[in-house]
Amino acid sequence: MPTPTDAADETAAARPLRARLVDTARRGGRRALGLDDTPAAHRVTDTLHAGGMESHEKTAPGLDETEVRQLAGIRRFGATGAVLMALGALGAGAQPVLQNPVQGLRLLGLPSRIPSAALALTMCGTVMVVCAWLLLGRFTIGGVHADSVRRRLSRSQLDRTLLLWILPLSVAPPMFSKDVYSYLAQSEIAARGLDPYEIGPAGALGVDHVLTRTVPNIWRDTPAPYGPLFLWMGKGITWLTGENIVAGILLHRVLALAGVAMIVWALPRLARRCGVSAVSALWLGAANPLVLFHLVAGIHNEALMLGLMLAGVELALRAIERNAPLRGTSLLLLLSGVALVALSSTIKIPSLAALGFVGMALARRWGPSVRSVIQSALLLGAVTVVVTVGVSVASGLGIGWIHTLGTANAVRSWMSIPTLLGLGTGLGGVLLGLGDHTTAVLSLTRPIASLVAAYVTVRMLVAVLVGRIHAVGALGVSLGAIVLLFPVVQPWYLLWAVLPLAAWATGPAFRIPAVAFSSIVSVILMPNGGEYQPFVIVQAAIATVFTVGILIVLTRNRLPWRMTASDGDDPPGSSGAGKAGAPGGASSSGAYAESP
Repeated sequence: MPTPTDAADETAAARPLRARLVDTARRGGRRALGLDDTPAAHRVTDTLHAGGMESHEKTAPGLDETEVRQLAGIRRFGATGAVLMALGALGAGAQPVLQNPVQGLRLLGLPSRIPSAALALTMCGTVMVVCAWLLLGRFTIGGVHADSVRRRLSRSQLDRTLLLWILPLSVAPPMFSKDVYSYLAQSEIAARGLDPYEIGPAGALGVDHVLTRTVPNIWRDTPAPYGPLFLWMGKGITWLTGENIVAGILLHRVLALAGVAMIVWALPRLARRCGVSAVSALWLGAANPLVLFHLVAGIHNEALMLGLMLAGVELALRAIERNAPLRGTSLLLLLSGVALVALSSTIKIPSLAALGFVGMALARRWGPSVRSVIQSALLLGAVTVVVTVGVSVASGLGIGWIHTLGTANAVRSWMSIPTLLGLGTGLGGVLLGLGDHTTAVLSLTRPIASLVAAYVTVRMLVAVLVGRIHAVGALGVSLGAIVLLFPVVQPWYLLWAVLPLAAWATGPAFRIPAVAFSSIVSVILMPNGGEYQPFVIVQAAIATVFTVGILIVLTRNRLPWRMTASDGDDPPGSSGAGKAGAPGGASSSGAYAESP
């Protein structure tokens, strides 16, 4: 007697081949976009966001007396490193060619006359700050295991530590990049009424102009790749400072610090929204050496872009996720958040991706459907168009900036996966005697990488719509794919993904690579934003290893350099007094920090 299954198989077999192929393609498409109900669709969330690690906000004890002393030692260790970096930057930083304020001075000009010592001083300070950051992680997220509750520092303790590390770098010369000199030159072009999106510093100001001389050669003839808001603010700085390079640098650093302040404001709030420790998010995000070295010391406009983006996402999600109708205060919060994200995109365009995830979160609130997605897109798109056009017109710079977004692609960055594949393949062809086909290979790898990044982004957008992942986490994953598959990747670009993921991803699959990569990249870059002779780097590296090694030996009983077997054994409600004498006995395995 035939079974119902046999009957279903016969019915399926009797269907036309075309219909079966269409059904198979439809099921495959739904699965590819994450619209099916298979458990595999949750692997990204389960791997990156281990919510159980962050579930002890009320029960995790604070630091005991010994650990408070260790925290003070870590704070001083990192602050000393930051001071050494600031002093070494007087000779090893990205100094201007002209108007160098320390040139010729007996004491402050000494580092510039002994480059090996200046580089060693800066590298030693860099390693000390990174080591202090890693030690601080013992008091915020603890180890990589989620089976224990460890003591953690408070939000105020972390804030004071971060402020102490930022202060020396805030008054130091620029380090790790000379982009700030491009900012000054492009702002001067705009202030003169010329179009910075059509002509570069050399053509507009002249090769011998004081602002052009310090611009790297590769960027002297290229138009500005930045949005109108940033150059509009740059015009204001030029109006205040004229051709005074030092004053211009200081005011651009004020803008960068304002962006970092917005990051510090937004991260803990986004973290609590995602059920993550505010302290661990700030440690991995705002206290990250990449932020200290490249946003504060390097004065990159990513600080403003990311600060505005994260603040806008927080305000928008505050309106979307609150139990109140979207009118009045809620509607104002939503529109303000969208406007901030749109403003961030007029500094650098990648932050515009955040609007997609805010829009999907809004569409999910209205009911996940095609109609709600269209309505959300129309609302957010209208606000974005008004803000973008308003800034472009008010600044007098127009919309020419959309034609210069690919300017940075002239650089071949080893951190970009498609570029690395193209360079490696081209090198292999040369070694095999087949010729250098790097350009041809790059013309293939870069478009393919763009398609992969687009697929990941669409998949994350759909995941937010159907409720499989929080909008903050999906934004971080999407920006991570965009960064790694971008034609050009600079070290500070990694912060596009690290900052939102710091507020959502708690799993070792994210934290371990993020910590390791941030640490390694932070110590291998030259502080002058260029290159040194190999023997100078070797001398400085040997001096750094020797000096930091001695410091570790001298502080081995004062700082938690070692983990002990008893670490993390306290029950959730204990005070930790039984381990008061154990060095390094304090850290938290991702427990919540106190609210700001």
